[in-house]
Amino acid sequence: MVIGYGVRLKVWGDYACFTRPEMKVERVSYDVMTPSAARGILEAIYWKPAICWKIDRIHVLNPIRFDNIRRNEVLGKIPAGTVKSALRGREVSLYQDATESRVQRASLLLRDVCYCIEAHFELTEKAGPEDTVEKHYNIALRRMKKGQCFHHPYFGCREFPAQFAFIEGEIPASCYTGDQDLGIMLYDIDFADDMKAIFFRAQMVDGVIDVQKCLNGGVFS
Repeated sequence: MVIGYGVRLKVWGDYACFTRPEMKVERVSYDVMTPSAARGILEAIYWKPAICWKIDRIHVLNPIRFDNIRRNEVLGKIPAGTVKSALRGREVSLYQDATESRVQRASLLLRDVCYCIEAHFELTEKAGPEDTVEKHYNIALRRMKKGQCFHHPYFGCREFPAQFAFIEGEIPASCYTGDQDLGIMLYDIDFADDMKAIFFRAQMVDGVIDVQKCLNGGVFS
């Protein structure tokens, strides 16, 4: 497996919600961005089947602050079988009335978030002879510097957009010093293994979560 060059991306926004999966009804965010959320931001900017982004470190630049809000949500969704029937040409109703299935739920969100993502990509088995590390690195670099993306990246929920900028100089200093145990955090979802959730113990040192170092300490499922 060929490893690509690293990138450093600053991301920020007004609100974020990196939902803890153990919460069933109300949404409660983790204290910081999860690695899977960071990867989602990078994939929104540049992704191809030939590459796979790996998160190395997450820098927490702003103080961790929470806000309580209430939001209107829709209870259900259109069944997948109904959508498949529509694709086969059958006459089905894809209409969903939000006024009939609306419910108000509380959410514990992060506010005024700002992070720096350090990451690299690896070439996958789908990479062809024309898929070189230099080619994909230069494309990703150009898109990050120009602010281009396939769809606008977001912090956990689509209603919380994330702004981003490529970091060429020094990474801004974090507001945190010392060691802080953030507890068990979601690392990713293994879709190849029946959508199994993978967790790790997040340790923040001087405002930096070294994801790869934390993973070496063990993962849970």
